[in-house]
Amino acid sequence: MGKRIAVIKQDRCHPGQCSKECERFCPMVRTGDETITFDEKSGKAIISEILCEGCGICVKRCPFNAIMILGLPEELEGEATHRYGPNGFVLYGLPIPREGKVTGLLGPNGIGKSTVVKILSGEIRPNLGEGRAVSWDDVLKRYAGSELLDYFKNLQDGKIKSAAKPQYVDQIPKVFQGEVGRLLERTDEKGLMNEYTSILGIDKLLDRNIETLSGGELQRVAIAACISKDVDIYFLDELTPYLDIRQRINVTNLVQKLAEDSTVFVVEHDLAILDSMAEVIHIAYGVPSAYGVITPPKGVRVGINEYLRGQLTKENIRIRDKPIQFEIHLPRDDLGGSPFIEYGGFGVDYDGFTLDVDGGTLFEGEVMGIVGENSIGKSTFVKVLAGVIKPARGGINTDIKISYKPQYIKAEEDVSVRDFLGSLTADFNTGYYSSEILKPLQLEDILDSSLLSLSGGELQRTAIAATLSREADLYIFDEPSAHLDVEQRMLATKVMRRFVENKGLCAMVVDHDIYMIDLLSDRLLVFDGKPGEWGRARGPFGMREGMNRFLEMLKTTFRRDEGERPRINKLNSKLDREQKQRGEYYYVLEG
Repeated sequence: MGKRIAVIKQDRCHPGQCSKECERFCPMVRTGDETITFDEKSGKAIISEILCEGCGICVKRCPFNAIMILGLPEELEGEATHRYGPNGFVLYGLPIPREGKVTGLLGPNGIGKSTVVKILSGEIRPNLGEGRAVSWDDVLKRYAGSELLDYFKNLQDGKIKSAAKPQYVDQIPKVFQGEVGRLLERTDEKGLMNEYTSILGIDKLLDRNIETLSGGELQRVAIAACISKDVDIYFLDELTPYLDIRQRINVTNLVQKLAEDSTVFVVEHDLAILDSMAEVIHIAYGVPSAYGVITPPKGVRVGINEYLRGQLTKENIRIRDKPIQFEIHLPRDDLGGSPFIEYGGFGVDYDGFTLDVDGGTLFEGEVMGIVGENSIGKSTFVKVLAGVIKPARGGINTDIKISYKPQYIKAEEDVSVRDFLGSLTADFNTGYYSSEILKPLQLEDILDSSLLSLSGGELQRTAIAATLSREADLYIFDEPSAHLDVEQRMLATKVMRRFVENKGLCAMVVDHDIYMIDLLSDRLLVFDGKPGEWGRARGPFGMREGMNRFLEMLKTTFRRDEGERPRINKLNSKLDREQKQRGEYYYVLEG
């Protein structure tokens, strides 16, 4: 083990609300060394990494879990790319954008992916781990002889123009007010706005006010605004949240076409889309909020499979204790439980939209996936089950008690995560709640954070926990994958499945991440129709039949590789044509 670093999470260090236990109990401070001091301006702790002996007492004593003392692998010593001040997050390595290609970056949240984008776009200059500004000469000296040297020379000389799509598109209305068309006209430097809006399906939104758009509409507007600029490199941070699978595939095709004449850099957590979109990827690993490491480039298939296995072959590094494994859901007549919720067929005429639904049954301990395009009636269906909307035809049992996580989450109260979740369940302080909800959803470290201060991923995990905290018969999750990284999606999947199975209850999950649906669902409801006009819900079907029906509507096929991982076939490829001919859109094994 090489160098030791001390990291203090600034948003969790509250010296005015504690007794400065980190300093009081530090053995080195007691001997007279100034191992822990406090900043004159902020009053927050500063730990000397030179004097610190790594005993970890300050870590255990800090009441806000604000301190991490970590040993770094020897190969990282002296190779820092950027550090956010003393005791701040440190980044090691950088990816290499490749002209005429889509380069992907895959890794957990809090590992430095946004920092990478800021450095490569020129928003910040890498400080080489000094925690303070360094000159361009120092940067060029560090990268002499590497592929990044010319890139940084061009960045220094202003020869690289870039455009970036923000990660959280729900913030757009806070910085821009007015009509969609006016926003896009301002960014249309290539004269391709009409083509892009048509492909993205937002050409009918140009007269709409930006504040009235849904998350999916905002996402597509943000993509159009970014790629309409005439630049050398495009940075696209999380393209898929709130987009349905058809929209995701359209965006994939658009990005690949964009890369024919430009350089494109993509940060994405939807593995099926990243696999289909990128030509080369870099893996980011490390300890979230402490340090991140960027690997050299890897082939997409190899890189994603190494990431899922948790073992990076060339680096000889294990980044996860257990691999993420996929399973094929074989048709099952008996789901192992008794019928729990039954509903008859019904029809809805609601706000100019018509929905028809087949009757169905949910069994004890079952998770039912719901797939279909946006604006096709999935939310209307849920509202009928909840008794919010009365059907125009047919009828169902409205005595079902439902706990519902909506698609769009917004924190409105300035309360802590602890107080919020504690108000929803009497089990909050039990060992069961801690081990089954808080720990796997990685919420323990943010319990004292305000809801208003949470990132998109933190807010999503809190919302999932809140949904599970309420007493109900049926738990409904609308796009729980949004803003979660791959590990967090898999952990959330296990939490939801285990909760439903242990309680003998039911859950429905609406999501457009094929991987999450694949891992989570026992059966599928499949929605088709014409978005915004009419919808039809069919099923429930077994997973194989349901996915085949759904993907046939999208004219898209998936294969499975040696690890059973679903992968999108390229349109009109040999495998695509063969699978369509056999009517096998999803469960054909590769090779």
